[in-house]
Order: sequence, then structure tokens, then C-alpha cells
Amino acid sequence: MNIKNIFFDFDGVIAESVSAKTDAFEEMYLPYGKDIAAKVVEYHKLNGGVSRYEKFKYFHKEFLNEVIDQKKINELAIQFSNIVLDKVINSLEVPGSHYFIEKYHKKFQFWIITGTPTDEMEIIANKRGLVNYFLGIHGSPNNKRYWTENLIKKHNLKRDEIIFLGDATTDMDAANFSKTHFALRENQENKEIFNSYKGIRFQDFYELEKILKLN
Repeated sequence: MNIKNIFFDFDGVIAESVSAKTDAFEEMYLPYGKDIAAKVVEYHKLNGGVSRYEKFKYFHKEFLNEVIDQKKINELAIQFSNIVLDKVINSLEVPGSHYFIEKYHKKFQFWIITGTPTDEMEIIANKRGLVNYFLGIHGSPNNKRYWTENLIKKHNLKRDEIIFLGDATTDMDAANFSKTHFALRENQENKEIFNSYKGIRFQDFYELEKILKLN
């Protein structure tokens, strides 16, 4: 591989913030009962990179038999953001992520592609001191396939010179759709989902550094 460009997912890749969002969804849907909350958590874990806007529509339609409009979706998104924002900002880093980003941001071009709303992700990245390392921060309402293609075309990137670092099926899907390389950041929540995955895996950025032969 001759990698020159790296697309980073955020939750579960740069920060150990996946559980913060799982807990937030559970908290929001517990008033509907433990069974509903459990279904919400299960769906969220299986669809980690899907935007919260799509999840709220799905939860209400499939679990509560209720079709909600955009106004209600926006209200739920604000409620979710209020619960989760500080938790994500203060979550632990994935081991070595800050070291890797700081060390290699001049060697590679870096972008964040996430299911989190772009404006919220910009706040989080700013609070965590990451903004200056990335050429762009891109999230919902556009999905990850949109952003991989958008960046490739906008910056005239070569697909075989890109690797997408992700921990969710949406990350792998976007990488496959755009014919880029993909590396899976393994964690406890995605172990079963990627049980049969045969590609590049890493648990921390010191391991990724060795895989990419950067030392």
C-alpha cells in the first residue's frame, strides 16, 4: 500500500466514545420500557455509523409504531446531543490516536468522516485540540458514502492511496463503495459483527503504525 490520505471515523477510532452514545440512547428510550430500550441499544450497536436522525425515525416506526416528522426528529437530536456532548468530549482516547495524529499529520492528509452531525463534531474536535490536524471534518446529515466520494472528487485523490479507519459496518461499506483500503479498529462492541472480517485489524495506533510500516 502507498497510503497518502487517511479518513478517520471518530467514535471508537479516535476516542473511546461508543459507549457514551449507547448509554444516551438507552437513557432516552427507558421511559418506553426496558424491552424497547434493549431493542434500541441492540440496533444502535449493530448500526454504529448510521446517523442519529435515521435511528430516531427507525426506533419510532419499528419499535413504537409511530411515524415522526422532522420537527420531532430535530427535538430528539437536541435531547441526545445535550446528554452525550460532554461525555464524548471527555472520553478517553483510543490508545495512541493523539500520538499518531500529531506525528503523521504532515506526512498524510487527514479527514474525519463520521455519523455525528458536522457542527457537533467540530465542537468536539475543537475541545479535544484536534481541529488543526485535519483538512476537513464531515458528518451527518450526509452519509459516509457521500463524503468519501465528495472528498475523492473534490481533492482529486487516488482511491488506492486512501485508507479508511473505522469500527462500524458503515465505515467498511463506505470504503468498499469508494474502492479505498479499510482498516478495522477492534473493540468489544464490534467483535461479533466483524467476526468473519479478513482484512486489516488494529486495536491501537501503535499497532496500526507497525501495520502501515511507518517506523
